[in-house]
Amino acid sequence: MRIEIPRESERFGAVSIHSVQKVLELDAGLQFQQNEAQTSQIIRRISYQQLHGIEKEMAVVVPMRGERIKLVQGVLCGIPNHCLVIIMSNSSRHPVDRFAIERDAFLRFSRFTDKRVVVVHQKDPALAAAFAAVGYAQILDPNTGLVRSGKAEGMIAATMLARLLQRKYIGFVDADNYFPGAVLEYVHEYAAGFALSNSTYAMTRIAWHSKPKIIEDGLFFAKWGRTSRSTNLLLNQLLAEYTGFETEIIKTGNAGEHALTMNLALKLRYSSGYSIEPYHYINLFEQFGGLEGTVLSKDLILQHVDVHQIESRNPHMHDTGKGDEHIDEMKYAAMQVIYQSPICPKKLKRQLRREIREMEEMEQVYAPVRYYDPLAELDDGAFRAALVERPYAEFFPPQPHLHVVPSPMLVDVEETVVLPPTPEAPLPTNGKP
Repeated sequence: MRIEIPRESERFGAVSIHSVQKVLELDAGLQFQQNEAQTSQIIRRISYQQLHGIEKEMAVVVPMRGERIKLVQGVLCGIPNHCLVIIMSNSSRHPVDRFAIERDAFLRFSRFTDKRVVVVHQKDPALAAAFAAVGYAQILDPNTGLVRSGKAEGMIAATMLARLLQRKYIGFVDADNYFPGAVLEYVHEYAAGFALSNSTYAMTRIAWHSKPKIIEDGLFFAKWGRTSRSTNLLLNQLLAEYTGFETEIIKTGNAGEHALTMNLALKLRYSSGYSIEPYHYINLFEQFGGLEGTVLSKDLILQHVDVHQIESRNPHMHDTGKGDEHIDEMKYAAMQVIYQSPICPKKLKRQLRREIREMEEMEQVYAPVRYYDPLAELDDGAFRAALVERPYAEFFPPQPHLHVVPSPMLVDVEETVVLPPTPEAPLPTNGKP
């Protein structure tokens, strides 16, 4: 890949946010020869071998819930073969077991492609037992005892699985993307961001080149959606209140396509629903912004958190079957996590209070935002022990002298499948302002 270096960067404590970088060439060739050097100080050439080395240590997570199987197969087709794929499904199991249909389809796909794919149902009792065993009951629904529904909760569970499988990087790709080539590009750009970073705490976020829409008898390649404009504006306003300089540095407030080093993924707090992507920024500022009451760990003082924003070349076309109802919900969720943050400046808080009240007066019911603690301190051994009867446990690294007591919650050993079978503090509430 040939990519430009960031034209500018904003520093917020230990967080470095880099401006959007453009890709000049998707494939820039093989590794350097001994006498070959970078030809430009502003354009970086990242060889295929560099990208391949990072992607081999990456888990790519595809959260899904009822998406069409052929659509998801296209997404899987775009993920490089050497990546570990984790499909976190929350599809219905009654009255028709849609998850079983998905599992069988992905099994056939993996046999033809020899791709390593772990398929997990979000409501798997084994996952619930694992989180209960490590004291992370906040993610469990008190009525069912299972992992709560929601994209964020699925991402948290997938992060723990990727941790047990010793991945150094974790990336997320939405399941409703129509262009496999776009998915392939996203994964390469995740790896490019990590290759450009000199920190072990790094995040790559994709800025879509365009989102095609059919208008009358032609295509219109829109660049920004309504939610993206709103969320980016609010995040930049928050940043400007502290720096004293107006900025437009943040262009990926709602980036569903993003990737993190595992070191960073385990340190972040998470929020539920559509707020999870903008909350990445908020929590970075809360934890690593160097604000009053923030205690930076020694390794972060010596390093920093790198946030790379990379503009894709492929257009992004996703399934629009959900309608426009979720647009307002996404906007509301983003406003909530900014408003509820202790670092939200008073001026911005007053503005958000007015906008939130206006949305709540529209008689639309929005789900409250929940917050989840970082995963770094969870006991890997206890989490792993609850999953030992699942087929993918064979991927876990050897751990001698581990005494395993099968959990009584493991009622369905087929709930989770690995493909192919023989591969080498109280939660804050959403109360009205």
